[in-house]
Amino acid sequence: MSVREIVTPARPDARDGGTGPAATARTPEPGTWRGSGAGARHLTRLLASEIALTFRRPRNLAMLGVLAIVPVVIGVAVRVASESDAGGSIVGQIAGNGLTLTFAAFAVMMPIVLPLTVAVVAGDAVAGEAAQGTLRYLLVAPAGRTRLLLVKYVNVMVFCLAACAVVALSALAAGLVLFPAGPVTLLSGTTIPAAEALLRAGVVVLYATAGLAALGAVALAVSTLTEAPIGAVAASVVLVVVSQVLTAIPQVAAVRPILLTSWWGAFDEALRTPMAADRMGRGLFVFAAYALIFGSVAWSRLTSKDITA
Repeated sequence: MSVREIVTPARPDARDGGTGPAATARTPEPGTWRGSGAGARHLTRLLASEIALTFRRPRNLAMLGVLAIVPVVIGVAVRVASESDAGGSIVGQIAGNGLTLTFAAFAVMMPIVLPLTVAVVAGDAVAGEAAQGTLRYLLVAPAGRTRLLLVKYVNVMVFCLAACAVVALSALAAGLVLFPAGPVTLLSGTTIPAAEALLRAGVVVLYATAGLAALGAVALAVSTLTEAPIGAVAASVVLVVVSQVLTAIPQVAAVRPILLTSWWGAFDEALRTPMAADRMGRGLFVFAAYALIFGSVAWSRLTSKDITA
C-alpha cells in the first residue's frame, strides 16, 4: 500500500456537491481524525507506508549497497597493503584487528559519503512529492500537515539509522573475514575486550545517526522551499562541502563550534578511555539545535503552503 493510497481522499458522490479531493477535505467524515485511536492508526499506517516506499526505491537500495561496499573496499585495500607502515591511527590498526574496521569506516565515510545518501532521501521527501503532483493530496489528508512533516522526518531518521547500521555491519563482517579479531587497542592506548569494543561501535552508530539526522532536518527544510528534488539535494550537499571547507580554514576558527560538520567526527571520543562524554554531549546539543531550527523552518513553510496552487 502506497502513501498515495492511504492519504488520497475519496471522490465524493455527486449528491454531495463535491467535485474532487479539495471538496472532501472541506467536509471530512466526523471523527476521521478527532478520535485518538483512529488518528494513531492512520498515523502509523502513513509512517509504515512512507518507510516501505523509501526502502523499496531502487535508488535508495543502490545507495545502501554502495554504503555496504565501501567498508569492504577499505578492508581489502588495507589487506593488500598490510606490509606498509601501520601507524597509530584507527585505519593503521585494521591489519592487526578486524574489529577496528568499523571505526575506520565511519572515519572515512562520515565526512561526505554518508551525508550524501541522507541528503538524497531527505531532500526528496517533500520536493519529490511536489514534483510528482502528490503533495496537494498529502496536505489535504486528515493526518494534518504537522503530523505529515513528523512522519517525513521520522522516516529520514529511520533511513539514517539504517545507513549507519549497514556500514557498521558490513565493516564488522569484512573485518572478521579479512583480519584477526581480539581485544582492541583504543586511541588512548588502552586495550579493551572485543565485547566492549562492539558496545562502543554501537555508541558510534547512534552518535553518527544523530549527526546525520540533523543534516536530514536541514535537507527537509530545503525540500519544503522548492519543487525540484535535485535542487534540495544539491543545496544540502553544498552546505556540507562549505562547512567542511570552513572547518579546515584556521582564519575562521571562531565559527567552527556552530558548524554541523565540526561535530561529526566527535564519535572518536568513544575510542578513548575514559570516553569524553562532554564533547559528544556538546555535539548532540548542536545536532538537536539544528534539528529544532530547521525543523521549525520546514514546519513554518509546510503549514503555510498554498495547496490550491
